[in-house]
This record gives sequence, structure tokens and C-alpha cells, in this order.
Amino acid sequence: MDKFFDGVISLLNAVREKERENILKAATLVKDCLKNDKIIHVYGTGHSQVLAVEIFCRAGGLVPVNGILDIGSSVYAGALKSTGVERLPGYANILLNYYDVGEGDVLIIISNSGRNALPIEMAMGAKERGAKVIAVTSIKFSSSFPSRHPSGKRLYDVADVVINNHVPIGDAFLEVEGLKTKIAPVSTIINSAILHAITSEAVRMLLEEGIEPSVWMSANVPGSDEFNKEYIRKYKYRLKHL
Repeated sequence: MDKFFDGVISLLNAVREKERENILKAATLVKDCLKNDKIIHVYGTGHSQVLAVEIFCRAGGLVPVNGILDIGSSVYAGALKSTGVERLPGYANILLNYYDVGEGDVLIIISNSGRNALPIEMAMGAKERGAKVIAVTSIKFSSSFPSRHPSGKRLYDVADVVINNHVPIGDAFLEVEGLKTKIAPVSTIINSAILHAITSEAVRMLLEEGIEPSVWMSANVPGSDEFNKEYIRKYKYRLKHL
């Protein structure tokens, strides 16, 4: 347990120290997007889709966040199936069209390996549509293996801003005597912290410019229904899963 906590804290400190500039760049893209009344889209395949859920319709989170909660590339429709789908060229175009990723939007893509066709094509397609792309990925993991995209590119080659989560190859990082494989994956914790750091900085930037951002109040706090009502009215048809 202590090794796990120490490892997570060490990784969080590494991200804070080494990725500060990139987090601020990402926050600036988010801030500009919101100033122009555009949408922040968030996508990941497999377990990385947890991160899209993490900041979508979340208490204390930004309202104009569109979680791309695609069943086909999630573990809900079968873990082995999602592994196959994330390697499938061509599927990204369907998602980009369905979720209406367009000019002036921001797409945040979370992919630790950064080598599968679907996340890479999501980034390529979003940029073709005029959106900015933020990648949260492990540079060490991604650079250690060939890309599975026909172009040979990895996610970090395509994105406008790249944030290295410093997660080790394979995600898990604890070695236990008697086991051939490591245990305790850390990407969900680290990536969640990165996303909240980006949105927190974006909120700060907006307030410094005299703009009050739209932020959800917890549905479990008295008065929240009335507080959130206008947000729901405004974004009900702009956020697919609201």
C-alpha cells in the first residue's frame, strides 16, 4: 500500500513539475474555446473512457464538456471487443460526425500507448474539422512500440498540445515477488489529475478576463436543480449524453 501511494505521489509531482507549461497551454485552448461558446469534447477508448466520464456533467466541473461515451469502444460492450475497435481504422470518422466535433471546439484525447488507430484518427479528423486537439499520453510507452496507424504516426505526433502523464510502459508499476507481471495501474489517477488541472486553470483564466464560466453544482446539494436549470436548457441538445 505504501509503495502504491508513494508511487502515485511521485508521478503526480513529476507531472506538476515537468508538464506545467503544457497544462497551461491546454488550459489556454480550453479557455479560448469556452469564450467563443464552443464545446470541449473528451474521448478515450477502453479504460481511458473513464476519463471522459470523470469530467462530463460533473459537480464542480465545466458545463460545456461533451463526454464521447461510445459504447462500441468501451469495456461495457466487451473488453476484448474494445481492444479490437481501438485498432480499427475508419471508425473515428463516425464518432466525430455523430458527436459534432467542429470548428473552434477542443478535443481532449486520452491514450496511454498513443499507438492505436482510433485515437490517432480521432485527432487527425478533429483537426481537419477545425478543432484543437489536446493529447494526454505516456511518451515513454508510446515511443517504445510501433504505431498501429497506417501513417506510422503516434498520438503525440498529431495533437496540438501534448501532456506526458509519465506513466510507465504497461501502466502497472508495482513489482511483487512471485508474479511475472506488475500490478497497480496508475493512469486513471494521473490522467484524472491532469484533466482537473487543465479545467481549473481554464476557470482561473476566464475569471481573470472577467468572464464567469458555467460550472455544475452538485445535484445532491439543496437548490442545485434550480441552479443548474439554465445550463440544462442551454446545453441539452449540444451535449449528446446530457
